[in-house]
Amino acid sequence: MTDSKDTGTYRPLLREEVARVIEGRGSARRIPLMVHKWVYPEAFTDPATRTAVEDLLARYPQDAVFIRWRNVQLWDAPPDDPDYRWMHGEKPPEAAAPQGIDASGPLSDWAMLDEMLAHFPRADYPGLLPDNPPEDGRYRVGTWWFNFFERHWQLRGMEDALTDYYTYPEEVHRLFGALTDFYIGVMRRMKAAGADAIYTTDDLGTQTGPFFSPEVFDEFYAPYYRREIEAAHEMGMHFWLHSCGDIGLHLPKLIDLELDVIHPIQKFAMSAEETAARFGGKLCFWAGFDVQQAIPFGTVEDVRAEVRRLFDAFARPEGRLMLTLGNGATPDTPVRSLAALFDEALNYGTEIASRMRDGGDKSGPPE
Repeated sequence: MTDSKDTGTYRPLLREEVARVIEGRGSARRIPLMVHKWVYPEAFTDPATRTAVEDLLARYPQDAVFIRWRNVQLWDAPPDDPDYRWMHGEKPPEAAAPQGIDASGPLSDWAMLDEMLAHFPRADYPGLLPDNPPEDGRYRVGTWWFNFFERHWQLRGMEDALTDYYTYPEEVHRLFGALTDFYIGVMRRMKAAGADAIYTTDDLGTQTGPFFSPEVFDEFYAPYYRREIEAAHEMGMHFWLHSCGDIGLHLPKLIDLELDVIHPIQKFAMSAEETAARFGGKLCFWAGFDVQQAIPFGTVEDVRAEVRRLFDAFARPEGRLMLTLGNGATPDTPVRSLAALFDEALNYGTEIASRMRDGGDKSGPPE
């Protein structure tokens, strides 16, 4: 298959092309796209809209394949492994009561930690990777949700998690150490399944700043991120991180830890232009297109202009830029806006990558 604006068919980038962009070894033939990762057709309740979204995703390329794990649940274990869950024992009745997702957690008392660790899920669980897509030449990403901070507040609740660093520091380190051991085991399984990268999530920022200070990050997070990232690199894989909100205070440390890819640089929380000016070339930006305003409420012209703004901000001759959505597409996303995003990203992404390879000025639209 060849790239063709007339037929609307585009061949996906190959593994080496994406790896070259991530590592800063040069542009591919266009800016890599992984928009499909954040578009869930089942979220669109209108059948006709859902079909239109599915047709759109089938038409446009996805430049990576994602290998997903079987998510570890809080209380519910699969039939073939009673310990493949975070909490041991019977699920308490209050666990089913309606409440905010971060209001409280099942690890309500750190005295429960010993039993939890004694029955911790194991990475050698046979059903860990239930759906490993076939090899097709594309870059492959092993992924799980909730790494350290998100796992911490899921287990403890947000309020307790944010005070644990001061009141129960040793317990936090024990939990994070066990999580790291487990995750590195998961990474080995994903590498064996052909993964070129590991992608995980930790929303470290609010809309106006991080949840905790750089000092807390340095003490409780940096050592375990270092272990994960070093393990990924030793296995020959890149390490990607999704982190919503304003993470500007933590980004220099993540770069020091040799993080390869960051997502999304959230609009209205961080400035793409300022972030690119400070950190451009130091890691790869998986730029997240704004899903709060531009996609649901903007015009088609607004969507196209936003794609160009992101590419003009982040594109570098050495690569270091890919595109996706900033988070999951919501059901009020117009199909025409999603189509405009794909079309502009492919056409302008090809144009700007060509200028990068030719050594031209990256700033501004072409003449």
